[in-house]
Amino acid sequence: MKRHSLIKALSAATVMTLGGVGYAAHRRGRNPYYRGPRSDHFDGLRFHGVDQPADASLGDLARWRTRRGIDSPPRQAWPSYHPSPFATDVPPERHAGLRVTLIGHASYLFQVAGRNILVDPVYARRASPVRFAGPKRVNPPGIAYADLPPIDAVLLTHNHYDHLDGPTVARLWQAHQPLILAPLGNDAILRGYDDTMHVETRDWGESVDLGGGLTVHLTPANHWSARGVNDRRMALWCSFVLTTPVGVHYHSGDTGLRDGANFREARDRFGPPRLATLPIGAYEPRWFMKDQHMNPAEAVEAGLLLGADQMLGHHWGTFQLTDEGIEQPVEALAAACAETGLAPERFLAMRPGQVWQA
Repeated sequence: MKRHSLIKALSAATVMTLGGVGYAAHRRGRNPYYRGPRSDHFDGLRFHGVDQPADASLGDLARWRTRRGIDSPPRQAWPSYHPSPFATDVPPERHAGLRVTLIGHASYLFQVAGRNILVDPVYARRASPVRFAGPKRVNPPGIAYADLPPIDAVLLTHNHYDHLDGPTVARLWQAHQPLILAPLGNDAILRGYDDTMHVETRDWGESVDLGGGLTVHLTPANHWSARGVNDRRMALWCSFVLTTPVGVHYHSGDTGLRDGANFREARDRFGPPRLATLPIGAYEPRWFMKDQHMNPAEAVEAGLLLGADQMLGHHWGTFQLTDEGIEQPVEALAAACAETGLAPERFLAMRPGQVWQA
């Protein structure tokens, strides 16, 4: 590849800075987001998971971008428009049980026990810090912003642009004044979009009571964070467990499976969940993505480790972040269910506007 083409490819990845797509630009110095005591997953500057692999390098990124079709399968083209077969959902104002709608990619509305909770709400046209570059949405949100019910809480798993859409969170804050809950360090990022915003931050193992018998717990995930090239792992990331009057709900943001310990520990602490929402996309090439994004077979394994009654798949089909085809996660999920003997209706690949309820 010519030098200018390589620079263009690297620049595009730098602009995206998404889960699994980016590189480390290590620099000694001060953490701009968080100052707190050292712990078993914070060294005073950066957060890390247990036995976290080394960060990807510029060389790793260049290898991915320049050796597609040699070291890994070629990048599959996505259509510019891929509408969901489900109509845009107009949710009820409140729901007494458990009602889940996929807005798109990793954005959900959870309506549980009379509370309305958004997770990683992204309404931007691009998952990017800029409007002119980066992965572009190929289907509209499964709930129009104007049709959102009153929002009681916004949960943010981490700060990659396909999960933390600052302008959308600021708009929600102004309209609904919800409780905004995020892992350590992300409050500083969000206040950059609205300095009046109040954000509750918690560490892994900590919880927030939402009232009405509903509590949100932050649990570890195998991932990382960054908004630019000099802040890698300076804000924490997480998965969430919701303990509710209608059962336990495990929600994973981006994560690798690795040894499965996070899922076993969640089951041991909270019991088998009634519902697990798990990522099934953005996983190719495996040599680059495996430590931070599960593929569908690993997501099935995670659901079985949790002992979940029902599993829903997200993080696919809206923004092209990696190399697999747009429908490949659905096909791979069906194959993984068949191989493990899991009934296909127990693990659904959700599409925008699709509703699951119990």
